[in-house]
Amino acid sequence: MFRWKATAALTVIAALALTGCAGGGGDASDGGESGSADRLTLTAIAAPTSYDIGQGAEYGNRSPFFQAVFDTLLQKNSAGEIEPWLATAWEYNDDNTVLTLTLRDDATFTDGEPVDAEAVVASMERFRDGTSPQAATMAGKEFTAVDATTVEITTPSPDPSLINLLSIAPGLIQAPSSFDDPDSATNPVGSGPYVLDTAASVTGTTYVYTANPDYWNKDAVSYANLTINVIEDPTATLNAMKAGEANGAKIVNNDTIPEIEASGWTIESNELDFQGLLLFDRDGTMAPELADVKVRQAINMAFDREALLEALQLGYGTVTEQVFPETSVGFDAALDDTYAYDPEAAKELLAEAGYPNGFTLNMMSTPAFQTTFDLVAQQLSDIGITVNYTDPGTGNFITDMLAPKYPATWMALEQNPDWQLINFMIAPNATFNPFKSQDPTVDGYIATIQTGTEEEAAAATKELNAYIVDQAWFAPFFRVQGTFAVDADTNLEFWPTNAYPSIFDFSPKN
Repeated sequence: MFRWKATAALTVIAALALTGCAGGGGDASDGGESGSADRLTLTAIAAPTSYDIGQGAEYGNRSPFFQAVFDTLLQKNSAGEIEPWLATAWEYNDDNTVLTLTLRDDATFTDGEPVDAEAVVASMERFRDGTSPQAATMAGKEFTAVDATTVEITTPSPDPSLINLLSIAPGLIQAPSSFDDPDSATNPVGSGPYVLDTAASVTGTTYVYTANPDYWNKDAVSYANLTINVIEDPTATLNAMKAGEANGAKIVNNDTIPEIEASGWTIESNELDFQGLLLFDRDGTMAPELADVKVRQAINMAFDREALLEALQLGYGTVTEQVFPETSVGFDAALDDTYAYDPEAAKELLAEAGYPNGFTLNMMSTPAFQTTFDLVAQQLSDIGITVNYTDPGTGNFITDMLAPKYPATWMALEQNPDWQLINFMIAPNATFNPFKSQDPTVDGYIATIQTGTEEEAAAATKELNAYIVDQAWFAPFFRVQGTFAVDADTNLEFWPTNAYPSIFDFSPKN
């Protein structure tokens, strides 16, 4: 079964699901005064599917629900840097296949049991063997409790993403005592900063938490109470903000930013996701034209990225021609000037490739993003490529994309950390490489990134990024500004590596 990281893809699915919606989303009741000094009230666009980490644990837009009640082994600070958390130290063996974690000895679950090595191993095994969206990232890994405060993670081959994974969903630790509890999906038992108040909460709508009195890191907790209201409809979110029913809100539509700022709220942002075309069929099995690099390069030259950013995001974001983010060691600002908007030069490339009269490209569309699809078709038409759109239906958009049923598509995707991005979009078996296209040069870079020294891996990542830009594997348009708004009473440092802020990065101004 296909699973994707719930950031940009979740936003796309949410927009698809909301097509035609006219009214409010979830209940905006916050279980108390949203502006009171002891309570933080937030809105989110998606509820957790289950608190059992073997079933529903994920980060992205659902991260605050899990971060409230569970600790992760490692933590990211507001700059996106990895820091100690339940694990106070970590070290690899010589070939980077065994990671040894040293655990703190003063953390306890809310049922009173210690967070020791056996509990950590049991929790990680549950995640690995479960159905959570990122369970596959831990496939093949073995976990051993060496002693009460030491855990070893053994991997079949080096996994450069493992440290990062331990700071997000795969690193969440649930109390083993709750594994067999039929209520664990709605009544979590963790060692996190808060405890879910099930009596005051409404599953799927309102989640009310109280501070964990026995939390090992009380200095990191700024509020005695936390409420998260699920409001899927952007209009309902805006109304809740204006009514003073929230201190912080996830903003899906950037065209509401001027109105939000005029209401006295502060905008915090990151650029986690990109939008553009995924040119899947690079071997030309379905669309022979895409096998020619000149055709893919011409497609890149067809797009006026600045105009698209302004038209689709009111300028909130940054144009880009690479899928690696600014936080990557492989990022090169110069690559964003590889394909200037030049329809005439694009036509010349198509002629050189043997398509002087252009060709027809089959892609899918959906009414939820009709303006985007219309602009894409118009700009491709300007260089002689006629887009033949098919609407597969809301529920089939992702499924048909990955079947695969189309040689190329528009999509919004997260710019993951390097090794995760490679295995998400680039490697032969990557989820968003549905044609399993492969290139020996790319394979060589991937091998070096996985097994080389830190310096060799960094150099190979730069070379990989430059190569796939040159070979036009994708046609990115821009990085989208991910937006979160806070009221006048609330401070926020919005980390650069997740769609939703860390609950530890909110604090009261007074």
